[in-house]
This record gives sequence, structure tokens and C-alpha cells, in this order.
Amino acid sequence: MPRIPSPAIAAAGLVGGYAVARWTKKRPLGGVVLAGAGVVAGREWQQVGGGKVAAGLGAAYVAAFAGSHPLAKKIGAWPAVFSVAGGVAALSWAATRGK
Repeated sequence: MPRIPSPAIAAAGLVGGYAVARWTKKRPLGGVVLAGAGVVAGREWQQVGGGKVAAGLGAAYVAAFAGSHPLAKKIGAWPAVFSVAGGVAALSWAATRGK
């Protein structure tokens, strides 16, 4: 089975979590998507980069989620979500490339 790159999983979790919460109007359901993708990405980060990398990227994932809320007030919800998703994906790629 082909491996899905962790940057794609992390970005999809942030975007997908927001999309599910918005379109279903059930924030906890969006949280399930966000958390599920975070767990899958975290496993990949652990396997590829080890515990320190996984912890750092996990913290960045949570910070991106939290940071998207005040950012959304400045630039709008979707631009904020795409911005933080891109940032986490770039950070994940940089931390795990070549490993």
C-alpha cells in the first residue's frame, strides 16, 4: 500500500476538519477529522523523524489550528485555514525530507 506523505495528511486534516465542521454545522465532528489526521500524521512523523520531530510537528499542528482562529478575523476563514495548512505542510516536509 503506498504511503501518503505526512505533509499532505497534516494539511488535509486542517482543511478537512474545518470543512466538515462548517458544512455539517457540527464542530465536534470537524474535531474528529482534525484529530484523526493528526494521529495519522503523528505516526508518520514518529516513524520518519523520531520522537522529537513528531512532538515538534504535533505542537505546530495544534498551534496552527489555534492560530487559524485569530487569523480568520483578519483575512477570512478559508484563507486562514489554507495559510496554516500550507505552513504546517511546509514545516512537515522540511523536517522529514530525506529521512
